[in-house]
Amino acid sequence: MFTGLIEDVGTVRRLEKQGMAGRITVATKLPLESIALGDSVAVNGACLTAVAKSGNELTFDASPETLARTTLGTLGIGTPVNLERALRLGDRLGGHIVTGHVDFIATVSERNDIAGNRVFVFRIPVEFSRYLVAKGSVTIDGISLTVNTVSDTGFSVNIIPHTGSMTTLSGINPGAQVNIETDILGKYIERLLSRGSIPREEGGLTLELLAKSGFL
Repeated sequence: MFTGLIEDVGTVRRLEKQGMAGRITVATKLPLESIALGDSVAVNGACLTAVAKSGNELTFDASPETLARTTLGTLGIGTPVNLERALRLGDRLGGHIVTGHVDFIATVSERNDIAGNRVFVFRIPVEFSRYLVAKGSVTIDGISLTVNTVSDTGFSVNIIPHTGSMTTLSGINPGAQVNIETDILGKYIERLLSRGSIPREEGGLTLELLAKSGFL
């Protein structure tokens, strides 16, 4: 589990294809002594397992599913990537609950610079728009952000200068593709309602029902 607060922007050193799977090596300023082999690290929002480390480099295995559902398989040598170590019990949750399981790939359709901030508009598959709400949370390439606006085909976010300088977002432009993870709470609620676990005749979805079901 992660928070969406980026700890370092690493650089891709090697990408080795192994059939439909792959192995990614990233140079990083993260303290490697704090990362054991087998630990989880979010790389551009995708939860990967550290399988080797040497010098200032970490190596991760990527499954066929990961490469198919994310942008990791298209990374080039020298590409910057957002890195975050897994959340430790007792750490502050400064972003939101992030699983590192990417839902889909979105495309940047607009970038507008306004008063030192950057506003990005992303084009998304229509079937995922129901998981996004204005002022809700979304993860873009591993970064916890607040949704500004939502439509059936996309959404927008505002990037403050600090976030831009500490992540890869300052370097993306229209046409770029990014990994998106929607808020896990919304997906659980949808699943709960679709299976009839919350009786609709009791007044629909209320704070009391969410509390009884363990969401609050």
